[in-house]
Amino acid sequence: MGAGAKTATTSAVTADGLLWDGVVTLHGRVEHQLAKALQRRHGIGLSEYRALCRLSRADDGELRMQELADLIGLNQSSVSRLVARLESAGLTRRAMCPKDRRGVYTVITDEGRAVQEKAAPTYTETLTEALDAATADPALTPLLTTLRP
Repeated sequence: MGAGAKTATTSAVTADGLLWDGVVTLHGRVEHQLAKALQRRHGIGLSEYRALCRLSRADDGELRMQELADLIGLNQSSVSRLVARLESAGLTRRAMCPKDRRGVYTVITDEGRAVQEKAAPTYTETLTEALDAATADPALTPLLTTLRP
């Protein structure tokens, strides 16, 4: 491979790497602010909130465990622990799949819906504030300009 090819590849990786670094930085900052606000104001974690949101939007308020895992970006083991915490707080319950006895659904309870609805404005406000604050970082401004309408 010639020196020119190596330089072009390195430049492309560097540009992609810088872009990805910006995405990771933005994600980390926003996640931190969301998690802090939800915990402080509502006593729930960000993963719990996301699970409740997905369940509240699902048909009949229920999802298979693996589907929930895929939707909130956690592995099966982490979702099992998450659902156990939600169950112990009375925010969800488990139900067996009537067609497949091995399938387990997680179902949002009325209390879970109430917690999600109460926390939603905090999530929305904090998300907007975190994204607005990130525009002050010159390294993130181009990324945010592209991502936000």
